[in-house]
Amino acid sequence: MAVLANIKPKFWDHSDVELGPYKHLVNFRKLWKLTVVLTLAVALIPLLIITLVDYRVGQTAIESEILLRTTRLVSNTRRSVSFFLAEHRAALDFVVLDNTFESLILPGRVDQVLQNLKNGFGGFVDVGVINDAGIQVAYSGPYDLQGKKYQNADWFKKVAASGVYLSDVFMGYRNTPHMVIAAKHDLPEGGFYVLRATLDTARFNDLLSGLAVGGQGDAFVINQQGTLQTPSRYRGKVLDQIDLPIPSFSERSQVEISKGLDHSRLVIGYAYIPETQFVLMIVKECQRLMAPWKQSRLRLLSFLIISVFAIVFVVLGGITYLVNQIYLADQRRLFAYHKIEYANKMASIGRLSAGVAHEINNPLAIINEKAGLIKDLFMYKADYANDPKLIGLINSVISSVERCAGITRRLLNFSRNSDMKLKSVDLKQTICDVLGFMGKETEYRSIRVNVTVSDKVPTFESDLGLLQEIFLNLITNAFTAMEDGGLFEITADVEDSEWIAIRFADDGYGIPEGDLERVFEPFFSTKLGKGGTGLGLSITYGLVRELGGRIGVESTVGRGTTFTVRLPLVPPQKSMKAAKRNPSIQQTIIKPSNIGEHNS
Repeated sequence: MAVLANIKPKFWDHSDVELGPYKHLVNFRKLWKLTVVLTLAVALIPLLIITLVDYRVGQTAIESEILLRTTRLVSNTRRSVSFFLAEHRAALDFVVLDNTFESLILPGRVDQVLQNLKNGFGGFVDVGVINDAGIQVAYSGPYDLQGKKYQNADWFKKVAASGVYLSDVFMGYRNTPHMVIAAKHDLPEGGFYVLRATLDTARFNDLLSGLAVGGQGDAFVINQQGTLQTPSRYRGKVLDQIDLPIPSFSERSQVEISKGLDHSRLVIGYAYIPETQFVLMIVKECQRLMAPWKQSRLRLLSFLIISVFAIVFVVLGGITYLVNQIYLADQRRLFAYHKIEYANKMASIGRLSAGVAHEINNPLAIINEKAGLIKDLFMYKADYANDPKLIGLINSVISSVERCAGITRRLLNFSRNSDMKLKSVDLKQTICDVLGFMGKETEYRSIRVNVTVSDKVPTFESDLGLLQEIFLNLITNAFTAMEDGGLFEITADVEDSEWIAIRFADDGYGIPEGDLERVFEPFFSTKLGKGGTGLGLSITYGLVRELGGRIGVESTVGRGTTFTVRLPLVPPQKSMKAAKRNPSIQQTIIKPSNIGEHNS
């Protein structure tokens, strides 16, 4: 709360009760809020819109690039797989064209064919010739399959019906993953035979394992039942069932974004291999692929946050400063108006005091003259002259008249000082004259007043009227802060042979430390709502400055307050004239301390 109080603008809690129903015209808090909201809206909304558009465009561009690259990779891999299968099928066709059925079943010929296929193409494990009865009449390979009967095998029936057959990867008699290519060839004299070859799946697997698939990607082939035909990095071994849905048929390569079982976003590219039961699939993790975009997004968001903070800081600081300046200008205007009003009131009081003093002086002069005449007449007769009671009553009348005359003289002296005029001032007498106005309040409230003026204080030139006003304001302020029966002390002494220090010390309730720096501000008062206007000390501060002096305050809550007024022994006007006549003489004008400065 203390930090908030320090940074809170001066205008935040401003409320001018004198404006009545027109307070909304100078509602600085509302003006500040409205300006801040409009400025922030104009500055931040375009920034946020541009950032959002850039964010969406960047994300869309990255995703489009990912889909495009995946589509290209799927298409290229599909062509590679298709070429691999077509190449091996063409090899079988070449063997048939290069050999007759009779030559193929000759002893050793199939072995030579297998060796040529391995050397020329690679990937072949064995080769067999099956007649139209389903009996393998010639075989070359690592297994003993000569004479094996396939007439009831599904693959034999399919190849007999369609002329060509490419199997899925299966275990079979060999108990190892393999795939079979079989082609039917008709004989001239009728009947047919089938040339059957087993392909090594390792060569088939190498087509996919060497692919550079980004985003922790995976490339594999499945059949249309979802069984893996090649090993997968993350989804199982050959002949395992994949954990992804089987994609719908499409003649062209397709790429889509879907969710895995763990709800992670996946980029899935697939293509159906023509004339086979195979489906090529390439799966990538979106999170991995979008990692560069996330870094760019982080930089973008960091830039946005920094920009927003900078804009908010500049807007708040700038608008607070500008509204504060408007508030201070308004306060200076109000202070000038109140000061004029205060000066007019003081002038009116002075004129009233002069009129009252004049009207009172006339009957007082008559009373004094008649009382003196009566006393003179009584003195001619010894009976009256020797009557102490009678003479005492007359003397009491005369002394009362003289006392009233002294009061009216003080009123006249107070009312005659309007323009600044330097004259010789007796400090102690001036203080006593001002205290004379407070005599009744002092007696009524039993306030003890001690005045101590050092003998070192000489008479000096200053404006008597301003001094009286300064002293009256400080004494009135002190009496207001004191309890009945309190002690008020005024002391004066010379400091540094150039200044007269006058201290007004009361034992009242004191000023809180947080308010000490504001006691001289216009309209600041701890008595607002109790008759205080907050102008007394600010006007006093201005009057002291006008005399070339300075004023400070020290206070302890519960123990009292001391105001110290320092006045120059040499008036500021004379000091400036002397400096102009003799540049070697330093000016003795001392600017007053900052508002609220503590002076010891």
